[in-house]
Amino acid sequence: MRRLALVLVLSTACASESGPLPPKAPPPPPKTAVAAAAPADKPPTVEEAVAWLRKTDGELKKLFIEQQQVSWVNETFITHDTNELAALADQKVMGAMSRALKEARRFAGVTLPPEETRMLQMLRISAVLIAQDRPELREELAKLSTELKTLYSTGKVCSPRFGKAEKDAGKKAKKARKGHEPAEAKQSETCLDLTELGDRMRTERDYDVLLELWRGWHDLARPMRPLYARQSALANAGARELGFADTGDLWRARYDMPSDAFAAESDRLWGQVKPLYDQLHCYVRRKLHEKYGAKVPDSGPIPAHLLGNMWAQEWGNIYPLVEPYPGQSSLDVTTAIGKAKWDAVKMVKVAEGFYTSLGLKPLPRTFWERSMLTQPRDREVVCHASAWDLDYDQDVRVKMCIRPTQEELVTIHHELGHNYYQFYYPRWPVLLQDGANDGFHEAIGDAVALSVTPAYLKQIGLFDRVPEQSDKAHINQQMRDALDKIAFLPFGLLIDRWRWDVYGGKVPEDQWNAHWWALRKKYQGVAAPVARTEADFDPGAKYHVASGVPYMRYFLARLLQFQFHRAMCRAAGHAGALDACSVYGSKAAGDKLRGMLEMGASRPWPEALAAISDERQMDANALMEYFQPLSKWLEEQNRGQRCGW
Repeated sequence: MRRLALVLVLSTACASESGPLPPKAPPPPPKTAVAAAAPADKPPTVEEAVAWLRKTDGELKKLFIEQQQVSWVNETFITHDTNELAALADQKVMGAMSRALKEARRFAGVTLPPEETRMLQMLRISAVLIAQDRPELREELAKLSTELKTLYSTGKVCSPRFGKAEKDAGKKAKKARKGHEPAEAKQSETCLDLTELGDRMRTERDYDVLLELWRGWHDLARPMRPLYARQSALANAGARELGFADTGDLWRARYDMPSDAFAAESDRLWGQVKPLYDQLHCYVRRKLHEKYGAKVPDSGPIPAHLLGNMWAQEWGNIYPLVEPYPGQSSLDVTTAIGKAKWDAVKMVKVAEGFYTSLGLKPLPRTFWERSMLTQPRDREVVCHASAWDLDYDQDVRVKMCIRPTQEELVTIHHELGHNYYQFYYPRWPVLLQDGANDGFHEAIGDAVALSVTPAYLKQIGLFDRVPEQSDKAHINQQMRDALDKIAFLPFGLLIDRWRWDVYGGKVPEDQWNAHWWALRKKYQGVAAPVARTEADFDPGAKYHVASGVPYMRYFLARLLQFQFHRAMCRAAGHAGALDACSVYGSKAAGDKLRGMLEMGASRPWPEALAAISDERQMDANALMEYFQPLSKWLEEQNRGQRCGW
């Protein structure tokens, strides 16, 4: 969570019985009726518009701070009471936003200075999910949203196959068959939350156990379906009241181009990287076929539960199954972290040290006093890693359940990217305190994480020495990176493609789940491992769908991070392969980064992109340059194979 001021904050609510849904809201009044309510006898002046914007910005900021504070308490201490308080805070913000958006129409024809013009534009597109301007609808939307998030955050899957009891019972049954002792009739169940399910999927290789893990979590999303349907209807009505066709149209309007143009732009970007993804998919499918036999066809989509991740969105956990050159391994960072006894605070200190090495400011003392860095044992929390800006000034924090692994070390480098963005744009009005677009906010930390190279890890003392990398070890490392960064791209695209189709009415409600799997097959080449029906709601098994967070930002960030990385490497004077570059310690790279961070959302994103890279178009060429060695190797390995699905 980078910054939630200008959106409906989807705080966690009690998963109680909701009862029958109230009738759907009537259509919004004609725009002419709204316009008639505004004073028509005297057109507003520029001075009046500027004064109104400044006053509104200050009032919204107070509400946003209150909302952030309540949301922080709620997500770090989930109870019935904090759920209710979070829902009330959301309602207040939605009410204020609705009033502000209605009043802003009065100034639509006023020619304002550039900063105020941008503020008015950002106000109009600021909502993520917003109800029509009626108190009862705002209350309903807030409660639906919090209930959806609670169903996700508190879900647990129980099975005797998940625990030690299964292995012990198996041994006893074997002895019983030999006549040594009677078999026990019943095994005790082990219940796992999502973090624990994910831990099992990282290393589990048994096809049937993986299936039970996958099916158990996805089945938990079934109760979300009617809640999501009502939430979508309320949000669509609210978006139409703002002048948008639907909620998807509102989301696409955030990118400084017409809605349809952005959809086409995302298609163009996907087209640039799809050939590399297809090659990776072909190679991974062949390796999984070797492992699981006919359960993984040598052509067609891959069963979704076999890719080491609950959503098959990143495949890094199956690296041991697909490693190009066994034994030619890269550094074992997780083992090194364990040997060095780095705890959560040390890992965050290391990540902060990267940013300060670029000449950026240290994190404030309050960050260390107020952040949640480990999972508490005495209460329910939302462990999903997020970065927060609670006062739109200096009170930045991280909420994360850090464990001593390589993945978590990279993640905390990423989360601090959000915090440093938040740290550098508070000089702007709160309406402009955001990323140039939401992909920028995600890409900052991702770009920094690309500099977590073996050379960097040696510089910070995690390794005494780093052996010279052979060509085989180089391909291994590129494969490890691609299993996360390249494998993610189609998933990052399809989440919002599904929601755009749902919000836009292109797919009827009785085909939602089928459409989800049609898109999973089309873009990812993965398939459900067991039959799914419209009684299921598999999109809800993903956090960002349950919590209503737009997802296109992550697709854009996976591309922008390489543009940012290449730009900072050039500033640092790096010569050589792009994947060997670390900008750690480069003040010149830091100056480039800071120049973009300080702009916030005050200018359209092409200007912010130009500030760091001298380029004005999002482009995948830097990513393709980064993975050029692997791309060539994959083409050689796949020669003669039946690729595609």
